[in-house]
Amino acid sequence: MQFQQLQYFVAVAETRHFTRAAEAVHVAQPSLSQQIKALERELGADLFLRARGNITLTDAGEALLPLARRILADADTARHEVQELVQLRRGRVRLGATPSLCTGLLPDVLRAFHDRYPGIRLLIEEGGSLDLVRQLARGALDLALVVQPLPTPSPALTTVGLLREDLVVISSPDSPWPGARRTVAVADLEGQRLVMFRHGYDLRELTVAACRSAGFEPDFAVEGGEMDAVLGFVRAGLGVAVVPRMVAARSGLGLRVTPLARPGLHRTIALAHRSDVAPPRAARELQRMLLER
Repeated sequence: MQFQQLQYFVAVAETRHFTRAAEAVHVAQPSLSQQIKALERELGADLFLRARGNITLTDAGEALLPLARRILADADTARHEVQELVQLRRGRVRLGATPSLCTGLLPDVLRAFHDRYPGIRLLIEEGGSLDLVRQLARGALDLALVVQPLPTPSPALTTVGLLREDLVVISSPDSPWPGARRTVAVADLEGQRLVMFRHGYDLRELTVAACRSAGFEPDFAVEGGEMDAVLGFVRAGLGVAVVPRMVAARSGLGLRVTPLARPGLHRTIALAHRSDVAPPRAARELQRMLLER
């Protein structure tokens, strides 16, 4: 009994037509008929009653059909499991993240993932949450780390909360403000020159909104930088900036870090993927490591 013969048998049983079955399995109709006859000879029983324009299963065919379907399903499962194991030896994961997360959260997790799965290529795309959501929606990313709430909530995405992170104020150690103060309030930023991220950065929108809620418009000393540029400008004494605590901890050399007084500022990081498509096995493994970090 050959695997291919079972495929042909199930196709005929489901279509009740030899020609349509042959088209479904992409084989010539005479070849399909020959294989069905060979299967019947091996089993010693007819599987179909062949009347003109009417194909029905015999008792033997009825008995074989659920078993054949189970064998084919088991073969598909085996093929899928092997392919998933292969994906952990070679393949890729396309991960999107905001620049601050690439600086703060990801290095340790990606190092651990690479140590465990050295054959997997990691493709990292930096961007704001809105851009990352768009790329997820069109299938350009497997996973994305985004800031919640999303700028445009999408029912096509599944999100899982990952962490809630405090924001802090960074300044040059040579700057007279905030000096030795243990904490500062958002209102204390009024009149201070801010080093501000470019448009599209989640941190920009969050900081500007907090200043406006406190009753003032922020004053920008430098505007339009990426994360590394903002840190460098602050070190040079051009102004102060609001950044995630994780970034400040990793980049603290040459910076003064001052917490924000309660209630402070926070952001929630979520891991997102498309709801209608399961991420590849390697991406699911990276997802697990991020959630367990």
